[in-house]
Amino acid sequence: MPLTYWCERAWLPDGLADDVLVEIDGDRITRVDQGPPGTAERLPGLTVPGLANAHSHAFHRALRGVTQQGRGDFWTWRERMYEIAARLDPDSYLRLARAVYAEMAMAGVTCVGEFHYVHHEAGGRPYDDANVMGHALVNAAREAGLRIALLDACYVSGGIGVPLAGPQLRFSDGDADGWAVRAEELAAAYAGQSDVQIGAAIHSVRAVPPDQMGVVAEFSHRHVAPLHAHVSEQRAENAACVEAYAATPVQVLHERGALGPRSTAVHATHLTDVDIELIGQTDAYVCMCPTTERDLADGIGPARALCDRGTPITLGSDSHAVIDLFEEARAVELNERLATETRGHWPATDLLHAATAAGHASLGFPDAGMLMPGAWADLVSVRLDSVRTAGVDGLEAVVYAATAADVHSVISCGRRVVKDGRHTLGDIGTLLAEAIGELR
Repeated sequence: MPLTYWCERAWLPDGLADDVLVEIDGDRITRVDQGPPGTAERLPGLTVPGLANAHSHAFHRALRGVTQQGRGDFWTWRERMYEIAARLDPDSYLRLARAVYAEMAMAGVTCVGEFHYVHHEAGGRPYDDANVMGHALVNAAREAGLRIALLDACYVSGGIGVPLAGPQLRFSDGDADGWAVRAEELAAAYAGQSDVQIGAAIHSVRAVPPDQMGVVAEFSHRHVAPLHAHVSEQRAENAACVEAYAATPVQVLHERGALGPRSTAVHATHLTDVDIELIGQTDAYVCMCPTTERDLADGIGPARALCDRGTPITLGSDSHAVIDLFEEARAVELNERLATETRGHWPATDLLHAATAAGHASLGFPDAGMLMPGAWADLVSVRLDSVRTAGVDGLEAVVYAATAADVHSVISCGRRVVKDGRHTLGDIGTLLAEAIGELR
């Protein structure tokens, strides 16, 4: 039976409108109109399409507030991350990911791109079901009310010319051909299931030698699936790549057919002018994760320069030091201000587009992130009467003033998962505390 929601104010493809009626049948929007509420359920504040978190490592959430202690850099943080990775099993990963995805839903996220690389048991031995960890993530997303693009990562080496060691052994299928066998089984398990996209990932140029990247790219082409890769997050990564291959990471990926309209370069922090042109020419996306990039002291990526050359920008919360796509969106602008000492690089509409339609498209859901008939039924209402948003009623209230705490209601795939700021699963803070406590 169709449901109708009355939005006090809504962001539609042609701009803001008041008194918007959105009719939903199943998981799709069937009608968008304007008029009095009648018997429709009210969505207070400003309603926007569901947000897409285009880059997530769910288990990193266990590091929040822990790796902020003391000094260090990306590489010291990575050692702490490996400690958590070593403790995961399918049951604990399900519990943790379910709580993390519920936290995302409470922040207005209706689709997550999970960059998944913890595949096997300690020492690299496959579980009886080699994809049990991936299944745990899919089940977690469904229980929390999110669609998921499971970006299954190929991980072959511990660094350029460096063998795998310790927890890294859990990430590897031996080589790209071994990865492809397991990935094909994973894709077959979810064939025809519209709420799940099985995509591919090249973890990085550190973890996948160039001569094996083609296998991963071919999987993406064959399945018409997303292909993501960590790219140039650290200067040391670039230096090692140039020394080994006489090319930057972007150039290596391009030469191996791993950049194209279904590709996403994650971070893309330290790029050359040639890199920026190459990404633009291939119609690839770039996923910025500003809260993680500042937390790990990565640097500020050239988002504006990339966009000016035709590259769509998307957003992710990555290590989940913060789960707030509004914060990620405004940080793109605020970082640009810090780098250039000038203001006004991104209109609020463009930043919200990055958090919605562009992000969904990069995850293989091009018919999401828009409030229009035929699109996925994802609606997020943001309060305009909180201490943060009071007095502002445009998109700037969402992008530059609101936080995740201002999300009032979330309808995801036609299903009500958040009402009055509370998730249907219950007390998510308690679920997070219990799941994280198991791993410490």
